[in-house]
Amino acid sequence: MDDPATLRIISSAAALVAAGAAGAGGFLARGTTAVPAAAWAAAAGLSVAAEMGGRAAGVLVDPAAAEGVRLAVTALGLCPAMSLLGAKRPQHGVWQFIVAALAAMLALPAATAALTRPGAVPDVLGLQRWFMVLLVLVGWMNFAGTRHGVAALLVAAGQALLMRPFLPFMASAAESPWVDCVATLLLAAGALFAAGLSAFRPVTAGCREGSVLGIDGPFLALRETLGAAWTLRIAERFNATAQARGWPCRLRFAGLDAGGDPHDAGWHRDAIRCLRALLLRFVSTGWLARHGATICNPNGPVLARAGGER
Repeated sequence: MDDPATLRIISSAAALVAAGAAGAGGFLARGTTAVPAAAWAAAAGLSVAAEMGGRAAGVLVDPAAAEGVRLAVTALGLCPAMSLLGAKRPQHGVWQFIVAALAAMLALPAATAALTRPGAVPDVLGLQRWFMVLLVLVGWMNFAGTRHGVAALLVAAGQALLMRPFLPFMASAAESPWVDCVATLLLAAGALFAAGLSAFRPVTAGCREGSVLGIDGPFLALRETLGAAWTLRIAERFNATAQARGWPCRLRFAGLDAGGDPHDAGWHRDAIRCLRALLLRFVSTGWLARHGATICNPNGPVLARAGGER
């Protein structure tokens, strides 16, 4: 299969699959502040599909124009990771304008070249090249310690291959339909893997014994949705409150480590109320109802231990 047009068509189809998987991920994450990131990911997948389709149809034959489009596509592909960094209510809506401004800033060299130096390739400075690499690494590291770590690695590898003309210490890379095809297949595989895990392997099935019922389920589900950055911040705030109030528990990245009297339901309810208040900065009550009935109704009966008695 050495026909460049055929490879471009395959690349476009793979990017469409990635966009569809991102849309499915947005549906699975409904009720959380991660939905805008899924929308950015879907838009990025569609932009890659459009670029590959344009190359297959012979529309992007000018090397300078093709590289300018690739820079714009690369900038859009970095938006999902940036969107998640501001995924806290109430500023998560306004944060999307900052994400859009970032994409415009990263794509500015392409617009500048097209308007002031027609026929010239975009002049991407070294600082911007390193910044784009950093955003790819941030997107991967945010999920490296979660069940979606492999999916994040696949997506990051696909992004790196697509943005190879703008990597540090690299001149404009030669056009390679094969490399673009591998990149889009990696993106599609990562997106499908992430969506499949969320849809068919509920994280609550992995809750550990000995945890206060209702804590691990929604906390770990949010960890898989938003990644490590906000999860660790929530744990930090929860643990500060636990220490101040003398609760015999600490919230770790893997869930709640609880101690003390297993029949002392008083601090259980207080801990649930605390976590609920923290989670509502990122999720809706409907999302809580789907992932943790106890968290959704902190005044209801509390099960002291997983598998314990009421």
